[in-house]
Amino acid sequence: METRELGKSGISLGVIGVGCWAMGGAFWGPADDQASVQAIQRSLDLGANFVDTAPFYGIGRSEEVVGRAIKGRREQVILATKFGLTWNEKGNLSGHDSSRKRILQEIDDSLRRLDVDCIDLYQAHWPDENTSIEEIITTMVELQQQGKIRAIGVSNYSVEQMKESMKYCQLDSIQPPYNMFQRDIEQEILPFCRENNIGVVSYGPMYQGLLTGKFFLTDQRPSDPLRSQHHELQGEKFDINRDTILKLKEIADARGKPLPQLAINWVLAQPGITVAICGARNSQQAEQNIAAAEWSLDKRELDKIEEILAERTQRLSALE
Repeated sequence: METRELGKSGISLGVIGVGCWAMGGAFWGPADDQASVQAIQRSLDLGANFVDTAPFYGIGRSEEVVGRAIKGRREQVILATKFGLTWNEKGNLSGHDSSRKRILQEIDDSLRRLDVDCIDLYQAHWPDENTSIEEIITTMVELQQQGKIRAIGVSNYSVEQMKESMKYCQLDSIQPPYNMFQRDIEQEILPFCRENNIGVVSYGPMYQGLLTGKFFLTDQRPSDPLRSQHHELQGEKFDINRDTILKLKEIADARGKPLPQLAINWVLAQPGITVAICGARNSQQAEQNIAAAEWSLDKRELDKIEEILAERTQRLSALE
């Protein structure tokens, strides 16, 4: 698998990362832990080396599953996790807390659940309006100096928040959502990261499954709490998105590739992207994700995709 360096960290990542949000269950519905372990291990077998999780994914369950999956294979894995979200007794999000006290608690909990001595990439999961960026980043630098983490990253931060973070450390990466339907980072974040050699660990290349086509091309509808009321599946938006998916599928079909691989491949073709994090519930999904890195869209195909997406944007704008 092609590898790309994560900013200036000296860490090389395979371009397909294993996303472990769904492995925690909860928002995504039931998860089979053994199938999750097999998905991670199959990804490693096929050349992936980047695994991304977080304490909030199943309230520690995802990290524990990852720990089981990588046991005995630690040298093959670039391991990433996060901190800063809090939850209530039902496991629902209750707020953000990236205070020094919270980070020091979370790092030790994550190391224990993952059963490792060091986390390769540690990330602030979301901005915390109640804690200064100085406190957040200087605490991460302290952990780096202690050898508990290797690289420092942020997730869902703005350019201004990244600039503030860079006053206190070498910022190695940012993790934003990015796919054919969510392209906000192209305006400021991607140019800034290219200019400053900051890795972009993009998540959601299939936009929570919408870009697989299954919700538009079949009668299937998501039943999980996260997607059941998704705005892209409602009213006239549904019709516009279905038309777009049909046109994108024509490009995939002409290549003899499944639509999810087209979605992933498009992300990897965009300048400044280091890795695309792809979720997988089982070995078969893992194999499909990895296969997306085995071919590339050509300029003609990329130009055609831009035409299709531009038409979608125009039609959606007309609804406003």
